[in-house]
Amino acid sequence: MSELKIGYARVSTNEQDLTAQRIGLEALGVPADRIYVDHGLTGTTRARPGLREALAACRSGDTLVVTKLDRLARSVPDARDIVAELTASGVRLQLGGSVHDPTDPVGRLLFNVLAMVAEFEADLIRARTREGMAVAKAKGRLRGKKPKLTPRQEAHLVSLVRAGEHTTLELAELFNVGRSTVYRAVQRAGVTQGNE
Repeated sequence: MSELKIGYARVSTNEQDLTAQRIGLEALGVPADRIYVDHGLTGTTRARPGLREALAACRSGDTLVVTKLDRLARSVPDARDIVAELTASGVRLQLGGSVHDPTDPVGRLLFNVLAMVAEFEADLIRARTREGMAVAKAKGRLRGKKPKLTPRQEAHLVSLVRAGEHTTLELAELFNVGRSTVYRAVQRAGVTQGNE
């Protein structure tokens, strides 16, 4: 079987676009149907379905391709763990136009420097976010997420709970919300729920 290039792309927010990364990966020789993506997920966690699928698609001799290291990982330990996992499976890692060589001391040094820069950038983003939220809160602009249910919908949900004819799961599906939203509405109304 021929060696394949598997691509991985990620953006941190739902508003961001993956087009530039897709174009970059295709320019690096990754077929469009071999690009795995995570949309709206941070690189500081390994729990990403697109990354899991990309790693699972890699076989010995294949190459995992990312446009930049910070798309793959935003922490030094995660970056190292991913490279160790790839190396143990006989899979190469390509960062942009360069293939990482884990046996080369200079290559390892540069990889660690890139991982530290990615982690530092993530730390700066978190610090700026906290700072912006503190300013917004001080100005009275920080209100939190918009409720999933309108007051009218929540009152209807609570009346259905009081009737006791539906399970939590049925109510969640009926109102197109998660069960936790149902639980919170019930708790706010001070209703004891019989059916689960």
